[in-house]
Amino acid sequence: MWKKNQDLPEEGGVRIPDHGRFGRNAAEPGEIHVESVKDKARHQIIFTAAVFILLFCIMTVSVCHYAIVNQRRFFDNEYNRRELLLEEHNRRGTIYSTGDYDLEPRVLAESDNDNVRTYPFGELFCHVVGFSVYGGSGLEDYMRYELMHSDISFGTRLEYDSRDELYPGNDVYTTLDPDLQKYAYEGLEGYRGAVLITEARTGKIRAMVSRPGFDPGDLDMLRTLLNQDESETANLLNRVTQGAYPPGSTFKILDAIELLREDPSADQTFSFDCVDGVYGEGEESIHCFDYEHHHEQNLGEAFAHSCNSAFAKIVAEDLDREEFRSTLRRMMFNQSLPYDLPSIDSSSQLLNEEDISDRELLQVAIGQGSTLVSPLHMNMITMAVANEGVLMRPYLVDRVVSGEGTTLQQKEPVREASLMDAETAGKVRELMRGVTNVLTDPETGENIWGTASEFNGTSSYMAYGKTGTAEFGTEDDSHAWFTGFTVEDQDRENGPADLCITVLIEDGGVGSDKAVPVAKNILDRWYREYSQ
Repeated sequence: MWKKNQDLPEEGGVRIPDHGRFGRNAAEPGEIHVESVKDKARHQIIFTAAVFILLFCIMTVSVCHYAIVNQRRFFDNEYNRRELLLEEHNRRGTIYSTGDYDLEPRVLAESDNDNVRTYPFGELFCHVVGFSVYGGSGLEDYMRYELMHSDISFGTRLEYDSRDELYPGNDVYTTLDPDLQKYAYEGLEGYRGAVLITEARTGKIRAMVSRPGFDPGDLDMLRTLLNQDESETANLLNRVTQGAYPPGSTFKILDAIELLREDPSADQTFSFDCVDGVYGEGEESIHCFDYEHHHEQNLGEAFAHSCNSAFAKIVAEDLDREEFRSTLRRMMFNQSLPYDLPSIDSSSQLLNEEDISDRELLQVAIGQGSTLVSPLHMNMITMAVANEGVLMRPYLVDRVVSGEGTTLQQKEPVREASLMDAETAGKVRELMRGVTNVLTDPETGENIWGTASEFNGTSSYMAYGKTGTAEFGTEDDSHAWFTGFTVEDQDRENGPADLCITVLIEDGGVGSDKAVPVAKNILDRWYREYSQ
C-alpha cells in the first residue's frame, strides 16, 4: 500500500516545497511558486489601475478644459436649459450706452425683479441692441451669457437672499452714443436703409441704424413679424450687417486703390478724355450717368465726377486682373468679415467667375453686376483709407461689469489688418476729398464740383467721401450710397480721421441726391452739438 510522505506537505493536491528545510529556491523543476505568482499578479493590477487612473485624469482635464473654453457655445445651445434655471435666480443685466465724451451712460435695456425686459428708447436701438425673447437678436443674444450670469460675491448674494430678490446679472456697457444714434435714426425718416458710424482710429461703433424697425418691447409685434413674410419691408433685418447691395460707384474706391498700388504715379499721370460719356461699343460698353460728357480729366477729376467711362477704362485696360483679384481678397471679399455679431459675406463677381467677359468686367468696374457688399463692409474699407491703410476691428461692447461694479471684461481697440500701404491710403484720401469739395482746374480756372460737394464749406469738420448709385432689378431702380469720413476742424486736411459714416438708402435713386443730404444732416447735428 502507498504510504504518505510526511516530509512533504500537501495542500489541495498541490505539492508545495518545504522552504523551511530546503530554502525558497530548492523546489524541484515544474513546481509552482505561489508567492511569485501573487507578486506578479499584484504588480499587474497596480499597473493597470494606474493606467486607468491616469487616463481618467487626462479625460477629466480635457473635458473640463473643453467645457471652459466652449462655455458660451454650450450655454447658447438650444438644448441647454441652463438659461431658464438662471432666470429663476438672476435678474438679466442692464445694457448701457457709452460713457465717452464725459457722458453719463444711459440705459438701453433693463429688467425688473420679475425679469420683464424693457427698452427705454423703443425702436431707436432695436436692431443693434435687439430683443431677448423668441431666441433673441443683436447684443441681447450675443451677450446673453454675460447678462444672465451674476458674478457678485457670496456676501452680497446673502444680502439679496435676505430681501428675496434676484441676483443682479452682469451689465454690458456699449460704444453706442444715444445722440448720434438719434440723429442717424431721424436722418433715415421715411426711407428704407441703413446708417453706420464708427471711429476710424479705434473701431468703436458709435451708431448703427436700420429702418424700418420695430419696438423690441412689444411682444405681440415681434411675434407677428417673426411669423409673417417680410420680403417687402424686412423690419427685423439689420441692413447694416446683413443687407447685401450692389456698391455702385463706391466700388471706385477699390478701383483707385488697385490702380495706385500698381502705378503709384497714376495720381499725377492718369488722363482720360470723356468725349461722349461712353466707353466701349455696343453691348460691351459703359456710359456715364445721363451720358454726361466730362471731357479731359486727371484721376482726381474722374473720381470727383464719378466718371464711369474713365473707371471702365482703368479696370479694362490698366489693371492686372490677377493682381486685382488678390487686392479684393485682401479687402475681405468672399470671406467672413472681422466682426463679432452675425454679418453677411460680401462677394465680388471678379472672384466668383474665373473667365469673366469684357462686358461683365465693365460692370465690375462701376460696382454693378453680381458684386454685392454690406454697409458694414463698405464702412470697413472706408475706415482703412481714413486710417493710413489700417483697419481697426469694429466692436460694440466696451466692457462688462458685475452687479457690484467690478470690471470683468475691458475691450481694447484691436488692429485687425493693413489693407493697403499708407502712401496709397493717403492718395485715395485726397481723391475722396475732391468728391466733397469744389476744386479748381489749374489750367482753365473752372470749378470742378464733386458729386458730394454739398459738404463744401462745413465749418466744424471736413468731410471726405464717395457717392454711389447702384442699379438693381429690371427697371431704372437704384440704391443711393454715401461712404466717407470726417476730420475735426482744428486738424483740417492733414489731421487724423474722426468718424467714418456709411449711408445706404434702398431704392433711393442717386447717391448725391439722397444719401449725401442724410449723411450731412447727421454730421452737422453731431458736430454742432459736440463743438459746443
